[in-house]
Amino acid sequence: MKNLPDLKTSFAELIATPSISALESQLDMSNHGVVQLLHNWFSDLGFQCQSDVVPDTREKHNFVATLGSGTGGLLLAGHTDTVPYDEGRWQHDPFALTEQNNKWYGLGTCDMKGFFALVVEALKTLPLDQFKRPLYILASADEETTMNGAKAFAKAKSIAPDYAIIGEPTGLKPVYMHKGHLAQGIRVTGRSGHSSDPANGLNAIEIMHQVIGQLLKLKQHLADNYLENAFSVPYPTMNLGHVHGGDAANRICGCCDLHLDIRPLPGLAIEELEQLIIQYLAPVNSQYPGAINVAQLYPPSEPFAGSKDNSWSQLVAKLSEQQPEVVNYATEAPYINQLGCQTLVLGPGSIAQAHQPDEFIDTLYLDKTVALLKQLIYQACIK
Repeated sequence: MKNLPDLKTSFAELIATPSISALESQLDMSNHGVVQLLHNWFSDLGFQCQSDVVPDTREKHNFVATLGSGTGGLLLAGHTDTVPYDEGRWQHDPFALTEQNNKWYGLGTCDMKGFFALVVEALKTLPLDQFKRPLYILASADEETTMNGAKAFAKAKSIAPDYAIIGEPTGLKPVYMHKGHLAQGIRVTGRSGHSSDPANGLNAIEIMHQVIGQLLKLKQHLADNYLENAFSVPYPTMNLGHVHGGDAANRICGCCDLHLDIRPLPGLAIEELEQLIIQYLAPVNSQYPGAINVAQLYPPSEPFAGSKDNSWSQLVAKLSEQQPEVVNYATEAPYINQLGCQTLVLGPGSIAQAHQPDEFIDTLYLDKTVALLKQLIYQACIK
């Protein structure tokens, strides 16, 4: 452990290592620097470390560290990437850890590179030579965009832990269920022409009017047929968030675009939801063959449903002194859960600070998180 930095230094080194992920190539960054830091720290702790290129990424890597042998054990998971930052809106340097008013500011402090520094801190005083079951650390790529890192890791099934904690900012409350997310773009292609003679064109806005009518029927179908009262909004939501078509009042509109957002409940898979959209648009498609195109705006996220009553949820609830709850945002949990483990989302900081200028973590979380992680590791790997 001779080369391990103190907690504030490890936070600062992670924040000073940019790892933005974005669908736009000009904003997208490598996560190599973060992976290298983690490799050095966990190697010094005695972990076996490995990094693998994630398919369908711009040479991003998943990092896995393993200590101990045997079956079961615990996986502590998080993502190496951050969202882009709003240049000019930050009062602090996003890539320099700044302490002010009992807060540590910086891009990734709570969402969520700082989690890895807290894991390292927790391990410093644990009896690492007494592990009866393995401890795994996963640092994934591109959670903020495609989730391809977690998807690839789940598909490989290289480990089979009994339990998993995903360190997203939940205020140290265990989260056992969340909705998914699907964002689609619908384009209607008509034929432009002079507005004085409608027969010479095909008005894409008028067709889109019919498309929206069918989507509103689907919206009602989702609300009527899918219910989970644990959520504050207990049904799948649909939002029509953007529509644009045409360029002049005296021209027949030749093209119209609509962007929509749907948040499915557990039990409604993304593939099933996509089929429902096609099914509800089928009557309009039949009337205007080839005029309607439906495509994903960006990769979707599946909903997640664990259990608030299983042994792991109850243990974590007891140790954290917080009851298991549900949230509306999406995480890597549905993919980690495919490993066959009892999965919870739990980490320091508040989701209210994530994706915001001047992201921060309240320093009150630091000692609490380290203490809780030590208890969780002890229960899963040593006891």
